[in-house]
Amino acid sequence: MQLNDQHIQHTNNNKLKNHNENYTFLAHKLSKSDHNVSEIISKLSQFQVAIPSWALGAGGTRFGRFSYHGEPSNLEQKIEDIGIIHALTQTAGAVSLHIPWDASNDYNAIKELATSLDIRFDAVNSNTFQDQEGAKESYKYGSLSNTSRAVREQAIRHNIDVIDIGNKLGSKSLTVWLADGSSFPGQNNYQTALQHTQDSLKSIYKHLPSDWNMLIEYKPYEPNFYSTVIQDWGTSFMLANECGEKALSLVDLGHHLPNSNIEQIVSTLMLKGKLGGFHFNDSKYGDDDLTVGSIKPYALFLIFNELVYGIKNNPQNPELSWMIDASHNIKDPLEDLIQSLEAIQEAYAKALLIDQDSLRAAQLINDVVQCQEILQSAYRTDVRPLIERARLNSGGALSPIDAYRSLDIRNELIKERGKHTVATGL
Repeated sequence: MQLNDQHIQHTNNNKLKNHNENYTFLAHKLSKSDHNVSEIISKLSQFQVAIPSWALGAGGTRFGRFSYHGEPSNLEQKIEDIGIIHALTQTAGAVSLHIPWDASNDYNAIKELATSLDIRFDAVNSNTFQDQEGAKESYKYGSLSNTSRAVREQAIRHNIDVIDIGNKLGSKSLTVWLADGSSFPGQNNYQTALQHTQDSLKSIYKHLPSDWNMLIEYKPYEPNFYSTVIQDWGTSFMLANECGEKALSLVDLGHHLPNSNIEQIVSTLMLKGKLGGFHFNDSKYGDDDLTVGSIKPYALFLIFNELVYGIKNNPQNPELSWMIDASHNIKDPLEDLIQSLEAIQEAYAKALLIDQDSLRAAQLINDVVQCQEILQSAYRTDVRPLIERARLNSGGALSPIDAYRSLDIRNELIKERGKHTVATGL
């Protein structure tokens, strides 16, 4: 199913008058406060977030997986679903593939389809946390860190193959996330495991094209619960430095211990020029992969405050990659992704409203109360009319969720694909 301008315009007709009134009021108010409204809308329009291919089917838990019906059963259908999301939001102009889940026999055709839907290919993700059919070696006891040279070489070869696939599609980065670690004390020699990982990453790094980055993800636990080899941002940062300037750290919002100060991590990595990108999600207990902004919207806003500051003041940091990484479990996957995109845009828009000069001045004289007032003044602003105007200017829907439902998209997908299709991936 593909949406056209008539679909979008039809859903906007009844909402346009109310939007214009709300936008005019907010734009006038912000202009009086010396905000450049046109510039903010332009930045919102340009901000694109990659949709992960594995999030387009039903999510799951250790105990079960409940289909939402009409799932995409191949990569082409996944890209078509992203095309629907992008048509509605004008914010999902990229896809992040996971290999081998998204392996194809015709990457030229895949690239042509994505181009026709105005979708580019963001980071490609390698999978060495599962044994693949026909593989000679097993990753049961780790991949890049394994005590077996044969296992490490197989994992390195897989990452190189993923780079080759990404190169065919126009991707410019490889994301490496390792499940490697230990479940019990004494199982691993920490130094040996880390050294093997470092050497393996260096081997992969040598095969990066000159205009590519390698994004090194970290996680403090799961699936191993005693140790993980790349357990925190410091280890990721250290490994990236060992590899070279094209190796960067990737921050997944769920990959932190409770109450970690993620905005400080973001700030530090940008200062050092080593922040490569984000996996957006939310959590209450751990790596829950919940809808972005559903639990800790203020924390997300504070992270974006550091990002807005860093983008302006840290030219040493490369352009960032943005991606959602969520497992919706019981929601319609497309609706969940739309909600996440809205939350990301809202946090970004509010961060753009922060008077950074006044905040800096208050920080310099230790006016703690004024610092809080400046942040919360921006956070309390209802920025939805700005996001709506950015979408409208780009041809998107004023209310993507309402449009998705009024166009009955899920039932249309079920008609096309049936109830029993199953998406590859988690």
